[in-house]
Amino acid sequence: MKIIYTSKFEREYKKLPKFLKYLAEEKEKIFRKNPFDKKLNAHKLHGKLKDFWSFSINYDWRIIFEISKNKKVFYFHSVGNHKIYK
Repeated sequence: MKIIYTSKFEREYKKLPKFLKYLAEEKEKIFRKNPFDKKLNAHKLHGKLKDFWSFSINYDWRIIFEISKNKKVFYFHSVGNHKIYK
């Protein structure tokens, strides 16, 4: 598995408080082992984001990602609270 961080994701990640960065890193470790582990609450998005997925960092914060066609590369596009869906 390979994860590619988009420049948008990197900009948003840099702005996160330290405790959220720590939680995101812990969730990424789980993601690398199994992107659909129940602890992540990964789910397919709908509407204009129908080609993307999301998983939870905590109750309020999410990471939006995309899966390549060969299912070996994952693109992290955005990190934020529920406002990132808009």
